[in-house]
Amino acid sequence: MSEEKLIRMDMGGISKDTVDNADVVCLGIESSCDETSAAIVDSNKNILAHIIYSQIPEHQKYGGVVPELAARAHILAVDEVIRLTLERANKTIDDIDVIAATAGPGLIGGVLVGWMAATGIANATNKPLVAVNHLEGHALVPRLCAASATDAATNINVEFPYLLMLASGGHCQILLVRGVGKYELIGQTLDDSAGEAFDKVAKMLGLGYPGGPIVDKRAKMGNAKRFNFPRPLCDKSGCDFSFSGIKTAARMILDKTPESDINDEFINDFCASFQSAVVDCITNRLHNALKDERVINASPKTMVVAGGVAKNSAIRAAMEELAIKSKMLFAAPPMNLCTDNGAMIAWAGIENYMVGNIVREPVAPRPRWPLTEL
Repeated sequence: MSEEKLIRMDMGGISKDTVDNADVVCLGIESSCDETSAAIVDSNKNILAHIIYSQIPEHQKYGGVVPELAARAHILAVDEVIRLTLERANKTIDDIDVIAATAGPGLIGGVLVGWMAATGIANATNKPLVAVNHLEGHALVPRLCAASATDAATNINVEFPYLLMLASGGHCQILLVRGVGKYELIGQTLDDSAGEAFDKVAKMLGLGYPGGPIVDKRAKMGNAKRFNFPRPLCDKSGCDFSFSGIKTAARMILDKTPESDINDEFINDFCASFQSAVVDCITNRLHNALKDERVINASPKTMVVAGGVAKNSAIRAAMEELAIKSKMLFAAPPMNLCTDNGAMIAWAGIENYMVGNIVREPVAPRPRWPLTEL
């Protein structure tokens, strides 16, 4: 695979004078879904180099990720991604203090590729190895760097404990983050994730994959009051989510609409109405979470959103508004660190390494690995 084809996203690095102050330098490898990524991060929160090879073009024609194709693409890309990451950081493997890689959850074929690469490097160099839970990568990356919902340059120092909304294509959870490896589940989806709902609705409308960014863009031009989508569970106590009803309602509306009526205005209004329902569900459940006795007793000062869905502008804005009303800080990763990436794995590797969580015996990668089992 040529370098020109391989590097679809080169996230760059930092200047040499900052690197000299580093205490611990970690190489992180991520391959749990459709991105092959590696990054070098130090314990001073500097991202020295970050490469993401996105497989989206390979999967777009199928409307979603094909696991076997993803695994093959990871095999072809992983060595070159690691090599280029070291090159961009002006480092050799001797300069790396710790190796970290996703060991689950995710598509097991892809997880195995990245994990075996990391294991091979660690064994060959006798360097410590960290098995990172992919979800913990998302959960901790706001501590690496966070920006406001308006993407201002201000960084927020996210301290434990904090209240986390973790939302992606496969997960939707509210968690109380007490520390590294210390997660308490407050609420979760009972069926579909928010990210899955966005992707499915985009597919219904013929907008392409991935659907979330497209729906968000079209929603900004639409009338959110045109279509009446349900708000599942919003009249119930508790903090659990349900998005399948919103998805079903979308299908029913489209089935009743003549194809000739589905124009740009219709699509924009549809996206705006759908997105508004999802946002209302998220803020309603978070509002309930703030009343949960466990959250009240922990007194988190920061409300955080992370995961691929954290790129959604309406969700970020609504959560920031809720945080302000609740007299809390709001934090979210920069847009390029919301979706799967090597930097979050490297940072989670450093956080775990600092508390002594390293591999001391063989680890079997896991397709399912809840944060509550850490």
